[in-house]
Parts: sequence; C-alpha cells; structure tokens
Amino acid sequence: MRFKDEGEAVTYIFRSMRKLRGQTRGLDENTRDVGPTRRLMYAHNLLTTSREYAVVTGSKGKGSTTVITAKLLQHLGHTVGTITSPHMVSWRERIRVNGQAIPKAALLRILDDIAPTVDEIEDSLAENQYFSPQGIFLAVALKWFDEQNVKAAVLEVGRGGRFDDIAVVPNKLSMFTPIMLEHPDYLGGTVERIAWHKAGIIKPYSYAYSTPQAPEVLDMLQREADAVAAEFNWIAPADMGHYVETTNKGIRMEMGRYGIVTLSLMGRYQIPNATLAVIGAGNIHARLDGIPHASREYVERIRAGLLDVHWPGRCQKLQDHPAVYLDGAINAESAASLVESLKDRLHKPVVSILGVPDDKDYRGVYATLGAVSDAIILTETARNPSLHFLPETEAVGAAQPHNTDVHYAKTLSEAVEQAKAKTGETGTILIVGTQSIVAEALALWKVELEVI
Repeated sequence: MRFKDEGEAVTYIFRSMRKLRGQTRGLDENTRDVGPTRRLMYAHNLLTTSREYAVVTGSKGKGSTTVITAKLLQHLGHTVGTITSPHMVSWRERIRVNGQAIPKAALLRILDDIAPTVDEIEDSLAENQYFSPQGIFLAVALKWFDEQNVKAAVLEVGRGGRFDDIAVVPNKLSMFTPIMLEHPDYLGGTVERIAWHKAGIIKPYSYAYSTPQAPEVLDMLQREADAVAAEFNWIAPADMGHYVETTNKGIRMEMGRYGIVTLSLMGRYQIPNATLAVIGAGNIHARLDGIPHASREYVERIRAGLLDVHWPGRCQKLQDHPAVYLDGAINAESAASLVESLKDRLHKPVVSILGVPDDKDYRGVYATLGAVSDAIILTETARNPSLHFLPETEAVGAAQPHNTDVHYAKTLSEAVEQAKAKTGETGTILIVGTQSIVAEALALWKVELEVI
C-alpha cells in the first residue's frame, strides 16, 4: 500500500498544486483546466454509470442544500453519495454515502489504485499546469460510489462552476443557491460574470432550479440554460417555504403540499435551501424507481427527511445550561442572519466568542454581535496555519467601539471558560467565526462527524 495514513494521502493529492505555491493566479477561465480530471475519469471508466447526479452551486447555502437534498433522497429509499467542502476535522468528511464518511481504509485503497494514472497525467503537464486536488477527490468519490451501489449523488461545487472539476459529471439537475459578488479575483468583478461561471454546470437538455435571485442573475441563468436547451425554473418568493416558529427540534415552516414541516436546523437562512432541496430531490426521484411522487407516503418521507437533517456547525445548539450556539458567520450579513435566527433565544447575559481572521469582515461581525452581547471575547486558532488573526491589542481596539466589555483569550477553550464564568447556567454563549473555530468547538463538545 503506497499510503499508510490520511496525512500521506492528502499530501499526495495536493502535490501537483503545491508546486505553484506563491505564484499569482488569475481568473479561473485562464488558470483552471479540468482536462486532467477528465483523463483520470475516462482511464478508470468513472463517467459511464447510469447514476443520477445533481450539482449544486451558489455563493452561500450550497453545502446545506447538498446535505438536505441527499437526506431527502435517502428517506425516499435511495443510496445517496455526497461531496461537500470544506471539512471540519477529517478530509474523509467530504465524501459520504448515506451520511457516512468514506472509511480511511477505503480512501487509502482507492487512492492507491488510481495513483499510477494520476502520476502519468501529472508527468505530462506543463510547468504552469497542475492536477486539481478536487479532481482527485472526485475520482476517489466516484469509485467509492460505484462500490457502494450509489444510485444518486449530490455534489457541491467548490468555487464557480464552469471550470470546476465537479462539473465534469453528467448531471441532469443543476441547483442554484443565492448568487452574489464573491471571489472577484477568480470569477470576475460583476455579479453577472459570477453568474456566468455558476451557470456553467448546466448540461444540455437537463433541468435547473434556482432560489430567488437578483434580476441580472436570473437573466444570465436563463440565457445559459436556453443556450443548451435546458429547462430552467426559478422559485418565486411566494413559493418558498415560510417561517412559522423555532422550536428545540429546529425551525418549523409551511411548505405547501407538505404542510407545516420541521427542519432540524435552527438558522432561518436554511428555509431557501430546504425549499430548493425538496424540489431538487423530487426531480431526481422522478427518474428513479420508488415511491410514487403523488402518494401520501412520498409526502411523509419528505417530512421525515427534513426532520432528520444533520449538518454540524451551522447555527447549532451545543448545550443547554448555559445555552451555547455555534455558527460560521464571517461577515456582517451572516452574523445578522444568525441574530435573526436566535433573537428569541438570547437569554441574558449574552457572551459572544468571536474568532474571525483578519482577511474576513471581522469589523462587521464585531458590530453585529456586539450590539446584542453583554460581553465579547475574541480568540483565535492554530488549527489552520494559513489563517491569520489580528494581534490582541488591535483586535480588542476594533471591537471596543461596539461593546464596552471586550476581552481576549488565546485559545477557544480558554474563551469558553471565561464565557461560562460570565453567563452562569442561565445565560447564552455564541461561538462564531471561521471554519477552523467551528471545527475546534465541535471537537471540544465531541460532536459526531463520521455520520451525519
């Protein structure tokens, strides 16, 4: 066996890309090439299956939409594969079948099997070319899906879409979460250009569904769908799920023929994702054997699936006394959405533990959560060496205009102890920040990540 542990496997997967470290990268259309991934797929016969694929892209909510869609299909009786990113603790979390992360032994075995082909393709690349890590992960996933007899797979695009390795699969369904200005250095400086990148996942004669979008985004999606004779449908605001209330089991919302359903996630921002997922799951299920779409059993399976969704780290309650909530907000908009989702559950004193890197909208997060908090504790993490946080004095200075009680803790565990001393058993602690902060909190609370 060529690889003895996950660390060696991941080092190998990123080997080709690592040689370009430090080089200036430009727009995806000039720097990304899915050709090596296609060659790997053809060499191992990974694109000839009759499996149903859905590809999910957008600027926010695409991971949640992927997981919800997969859970619904699983409750409808299908074996379902997913690819999501990023991961929390293990890279294996990115590849799942019916919510179960690919086992370490399977990851190492499959990578060992395809490595000679990867080596051969890498050796043929020019100096300025690289083999995308995502393409190698995709190949591992598809081989694992074949072994597990996966009939439907829901795959989350990493960035963009048109030049993303995920887009090489023959998906008959494309799903679009809200699209906005993001990654301008890689996708372009206008929302129209970003929508053009996202629309590249639409295949000829296929189906595409979108949540409500800005007019210029909808126009671009429609034009690109028309260009390949695909059927494009956008969900009007009136047809979205409508919020009813939040309970300890999650958010309750009204969803037409499904009645008032409970989604076992607490963020109100999940309503558009759940609506899109219900429609997407129905589209895929229609091409698979199983429960009649018009039956009462179908409705009940969808309701049960929504109640069974597990997606750690997204507006998640970790404990009750004091109440501790965890979320990955890294800008003012996402922080405001978190506050809106929890506004009726913030029992004083409220202490916010914030870990936002210096290249994110830390000022927006400080301002938004500072307004609803009795105290702020700033922290950082060494889990991801590429992340950088403001020095203590500078971070405290940036937060003080938004709250009079600001402290700093070098580690998350220290921050949690300080927060508990302030809240007692009756207050509320919000842990908010970058993905690595979320992962560290999940580890502290020993949250299960192998199966979701």
